[in-house]
Amino acid sequence: MGSNTPPSRAALEPFATLDPAALAGLPASSPLTVRSAAISSPYLYLGTGGGKLLLFTLDSPSPDFLRLLPIGPTRPVSAILPLPAVARLLLLADGLLLLADPLLSRPVRRLGSVRNVAAVAARASESDDDRPSCSLAVSVGKKLLLVDLTLHDADELEVRTRDIALVDGVKALAWVGDSVFVGTASGYSLFSTTNAQGGDIFTLPESSRPPRVKPLSGGDEVMLLVDNVGVVVDRSGHPVGSSFVFNTTPDCIAEVYPYVVVAGDSKVDVYRRKNGAHLQAIPFARPGTGGLIVASEDAGIGSDVVVIATAYKVFCYRKVSAVEQIKALLRRKSYAEAISLLQEFEADGEISNDMISFVHAQLGFLLFFDLRFEDAVNHFLLSETMQPAEIFPFIMRDPNRWSDLVPRKRYWGLHAPPKPLEEVIDDGLVTLQQALFLKKAGVDTVVDDDFLSNPPSRADLLEVAIRNIIRYLCASREKDLSSSEMEGVDTLLMYLYRALNLVDDMEKLASSQNSCVVEELESLLDDSGHLRTLAFLYGSKGMCSKSLGIWRILARNYSTGLWKDHAILPETDSLETSVGKMSGEEIAAVEASKILQASSDQDLVLEHLGWVADIDQELATAILTSEMREKQLSPEKVVAAIDPEKVGIHQRYLQWLIEEQECDEPHYHTSYALSLSRSAMDAVCLGSNNEERNNKEFDSDMQFIYLLRERLQFFLQSSDLYDPEEVLDVISESELWLEKAILYRKMGQENIVLQILALKLEDSEAAEQYCAEIGRDDAYIQLLDLYLDPKNGKGPMFTAAVRLLHNHGESLDPIQVLERLSADMPLQLASDTILRMLRARVHHHRQGQIVHNLSRATNLDARLTRLEERSRHVQLTDESICDSCRARLGTKLFVMYPDDSVVCYRCYRNQGDSASPHGRNFRKGGIFKQSWLVSR
Repeated sequence: MGSNTPPSRAALEPFATLDPAALAGLPASSPLTVRSAAISSPYLYLGTGGGKLLLFTLDSPSPDFLRLLPIGPTRPVSAILPLPAVARLLLLADGLLLLADPLLSRPVRRLGSVRNVAAVAARASESDDDRPSCSLAVSVGKKLLLVDLTLHDADELEVRTRDIALVDGVKALAWVGDSVFVGTASGYSLFSTTNAQGGDIFTLPESSRPPRVKPLSGGDEVMLLVDNVGVVVDRSGHPVGSSFVFNTTPDCIAEVYPYVVVAGDSKVDVYRRKNGAHLQAIPFARPGTGGLIVASEDAGIGSDVVVIATAYKVFCYRKVSAVEQIKALLRRKSYAEAISLLQEFEADGEISNDMISFVHAQLGFLLFFDLRFEDAVNHFLLSETMQPAEIFPFIMRDPNRWSDLVPRKRYWGLHAPPKPLEEVIDDGLVTLQQALFLKKAGVDTVVDDDFLSNPPSRADLLEVAIRNIIRYLCASREKDLSSSEMEGVDTLLMYLYRALNLVDDMEKLASSQNSCVVEELESLLDDSGHLRTLAFLYGSKGMCSKSLGIWRILARNYSTGLWKDHAILPETDSLETSVGKMSGEEIAAVEASKILQASSDQDLVLEHLGWVADIDQELATAILTSEMREKQLSPEKVVAAIDPEKVGIHQRYLQWLIEEQECDEPHYHTSYALSLSRSAMDAVCLGSNNEERNNKEFDSDMQFIYLLRERLQFFLQSSDLYDPEEVLDVISESELWLEKAILYRKMGQENIVLQILALKLEDSEAAEQYCAEIGRDDAYIQLLDLYLDPKNGKGPMFTAAVRLLHNHGESLDPIQVLERLSADMPLQLASDTILRMLRARVHHHRQGQIVHNLSRATNLDARLTRLEERSRHVQLTDESICDSCRARLGTKLFVMYPDDSVVCYRCYRNQGDSASPHGRNFRKGGIFKQSWLVSR
């Protein structure tokens, strides 16, 4: 893991330079040489080769010198370890461990009696008794010791020491978790502080540099250095992730998350902790004696300051914020690197969501002014905080209706204020021409090479810009915007559609639910000839009268050829329209009908009904019969407004009024019947006169006539509210005999109905069915008279008469039938029928006699049974009681019911003779006994 590419951004920035000797007030004759450094917020500690310890504060922008503590001229301070848990500072000086207080207010004290300490590492922990404590790993000779420090009251420090391993040649130590990492000249090993068990991690080559161990990520991982390669392992010594490959062999390593700072070869390099990418190189003059020292707070995470020390100078750097790094890249127009960096910070959680949206918006504006409109809008869409109103100044000049909605954001001041799109493009083209000139002169520019090699035209740029702004505004319509913002978005979107002449998109927006401001658009659309869009817009805003007026004008222009719909006619303006497509005139009528069907304005509907009906009568009918309007139209005014020549509209409206609206006005029923009757008469007359027809046309005409007459007949039969005499006057001279029969039936003219059915239509079945509906025998006799004496020069209809006698002769009086039979009727036709009729008559007579005699026998038997029941004897004793009141009967008068219950006369008077004491009601349910059966 790592990168040798040139660094492209500054992850660290300097904020102070210290001259320790000068700040400490030491003379130039006795200079200080920095040997070690440590940071424990908010303090900076420096150890010198002359045995001095210096304290600085990092709180203020300019670090201040606080104190100098001499340790001993022969004790150079090689390492400083802050121990905040026990309020101490651990020093490694000339192989001795020394303790000082954090403010250097007291002299140092020696820790224990150990000498010749090669390396030391610390780990903060909590003891069981909740007292502040920490532990140290110390390498002394061949021993690896653990030193536990516990802070007691009165600032007393308890020290306990124990051995855990024997290790020779220790060069570096690090304590992470329960493991102590040990670096020697031969390799790296790990020892457990819980069970004192150890093991090798890996060995080092013989020619490798001295080992170095650096805890990372707040104590979760450790970096083990092998020359210029940093191997990252976890607490158990297992490699994690990829290794770091440094440009030089590090002399010192520090971490300021998310960066690793490495000093070596007279420079300091900054690498990204996550992927090892080389971010920054900070060169230094050769430090003279010793090497470069880098130090940061041991926590690593959360610290922002890193100190770089040479022998005589100390340079303080702070971590550059994510925002500042991105800003610097944007200032250099390194857009790809800025986007990559933003993604890295977003993945690491180092930047808030609001700032991410802010950066995307800033990127979008920069790209927009660089004429990279598609990329700009892509970033606008990624920004959750950018407001659509920020785009408005690119479309419409200030001042305008929405000027107050535009937020006054300057972002980072990296781009010019928004201005009309044409000016943005003109300025960008000027910049492009300047860049071309500079490139020819050999000067590098930040303009994209693609633009320089293939410069676009102004028209192409304008179209691309408008299309991408349209894309952004369309996406903005899905957001939760205020009503004013939504008005601006939709109105300006219509502006842009019109600029590119996107007619379909204009009409789609205008016809859908939108927030367009009509006052801003009507003159624009009218002047540009987009009348259909304007009509849709008026309709969507409820301005029905204006919308219908435009549709009416369009329909008239289409019909006269003054206007051609390019969406319908081919581009060659040929008069041959595409098959299956409606004409512009029909489309205008359809759109007008949509408005009229929902409108309850009666005057408006009737005003525009006529021209719609001239184009399509079906649409006119749909307008009049629409159920979408809240209040239905007045039938009287509608009927008066319908053109008398448009019979179909009149009939369908009356049909809807009667059938769907259940209108019971006799006037409309009569009008409907008269209209249908006249249509049927005209159709029959036209069908009989037109002889030059082929079979297909003839079948079609017959089908139409059949359906029309069927509708008329159904209405005449189902309705009782029309005036049959008035209808009859209209069809009296026609051949609509079945319709006449229905009307005469309504009038009660039974004889005429039978004449039409039997003689005109010769429908015997219908005539007999009508007689059955009348329900009288004389109706059949009357029909028989018509069959036998048709009159009007027509001969007797013997076959129909025989059929009538065959079907209904058994119920007729034979004498009346015989009296009406003509002498001319062939005997062989009627003999069988008359014989069967007479036999049936005799059978009915004899059957009646049998029934009469059986009834007499039943009546006689019932009377006899009743007499026997009433005359039977009943025996009572002294113990007999009334079944109702339970009193003894004795010599009292009593009554016996048919169910054999006995009651005294008083109870009988109270409850009557219809109910017995046992609860039986003789009026509702009778009683039956086996002895009552007829046995004689």
